[in-house]
Amino acid sequence: MSLAVSMFSVLPVPHRFQSGERLDRKRAGQVLLWLPALGALLGAVAGLAAVAVLERDKAASLLAAAVGVLLLAALAGGLHLDGLADTADGLASRAPREQALEIMRRSDIGPFGVLAIAGLLLLDTAALSEIGAAGHPWRVLAALVVAATTGRVAATQAGLTRVPAARSGGFGALVTGSVRVGPVLALTALTLAGGGLLAWSSEASLPGWLITQVAALTLGYLGRRQISARLGGMTGDVFGAVIETTTALTLLGMALAR
Repeated sequence: MSLAVSMFSVLPVPHRFQSGERLDRKRAGQVLLWLPALGALLGAVAGLAAVAVLERDKAASLLAAAVGVLLLAALAGGLHLDGLADTADGLASRAPREQALEIMRRSDIGPFGVLAIAGLLLLDTAALSEIGAAGHPWRVLAALVVAATTGRVAATQAGLTRVPAARSGGFGALVTGSVRVGPVLALTALTLAGGGLLAWSSEASLPGWLITQVAALTLGYLGRRQISARLGGMTGDVFGAVIETTTALTLLGMALAR
């Protein structure tokens, strides 16, 4: 867990992972399997901040949503948003596979990357604001926990052994194919069960939230397959894009389901 926290969040840990450290496939798979738990933790911290705003002023659902969404992104170090932006730039270029991968490898962000980040944060904030306006402050915390966990389960699913890597090197090549079906199925079931429990405890629509999680994971899978077909496999940036888009789809569905 501490390695996942070190690599994919800004939370303090005794030893932070450095880019020069060696990470083998076994450890990479363990990191992927801890991602949903990390998502639940980050969602809970961001959700508590949003709840604090709502407890101060129950009418401030938009402000609470902005605080929660931005804090969740900040706690993850903006890493997955960066992956989303790079993926958007690569796909929108309509360039051949190798050139698209080179665009994604660059450190700069193009116009489509900026649009992807801005649009996703706007969607997340609007959806969470609708959830907060429903009148149950703690539902915002539940929604952020469920969405952040579901998004990271989608990334764990993308690390299954049958999923190819687009490059021979890099983090994406290391983690792709590093997890087996059994643990991923168990994590998916636990995430769905946890989503149902949080929906029930926050007086939300239990069937609506469960259907939303399943739909978001399904759409995340279909989107990932399309991207993999375009790029020839997964990259680290695509993992980030999968997390962010699945999280957004989950929040959107929960907002509509209430």
